[in-house]
Amino acid sequence: MIRIVIADDHAIVRAGLKQMFAIMPEMEVIAEAEDGDSVLETLRRTRNDILLLDLNMPGISGPDLIARIKAHWPSQPILVLSMHDTAQVASRALKAGADGYVTKDSEPVDLLAAIRKVAAGGRYISSEVAQKMALLATAHGGELPHNALSDREFDIFKCLVKGFGVNDIAGRLSISNKTVSTHKARLLEKMQMSSIAELTRYAMDNQLLD
Repeated sequence: MIRIVIADDHAIVRAGLKQMFAIMPEMEVIAEAEDGDSVLETLRRTRNDILLLDLNMPGISGPDLIARIKAHWPSQPILVLSMHDTAQVASRALKAGADGYVTKDSEPVDLLAAIRKVAAGGRYISSEVAQKMALLATAHGGELPHNALSDREFDIFKCLVKGFGVNDIAGRLSISNKTVSTHKARLLEKMQMSSIAELTRYAMDNQLLD
């Protein structure tokens, strides 16, 4: 029996997944979570075979949540089920420690195959996303500059290219202005850019703006 934890902030999505898994004799949903804190609490009190994780939830989420889970439970299998089909988003999730990545527009048979493989200790990337990742790496001759950023630096990068100032970012991320400015300087250096305008053009060219 594959014991599944579903983490998604949309109740209708969780209900739909539960209905699908209910007709699979070897799968059982043992718990649900709707935000980052409840994911961590659920993992503390349940034994499962796979966490089916949405990237965008209230509180800690995305690569930050994945990294925290893997820090506490290194062997926890994580399959991301996301609305995002871009190579950049998938790459950061996998880099943070996810064992698989499937988009929400995938066929049910593909999701079920991914669950079986990741629960068994394997890795799975949907074919469409894998192709995009391969094409992007080829087009840029390998690793993209933003992939060298830490998760915090990438959070600040996203805020900067959306037009937020240092004070706004500090408030949104609950850190000091000085910390924001330090990360800003480091990420500009890492990406070998000198202005927010350059960062914004880069974000647009690489589909990093939501």
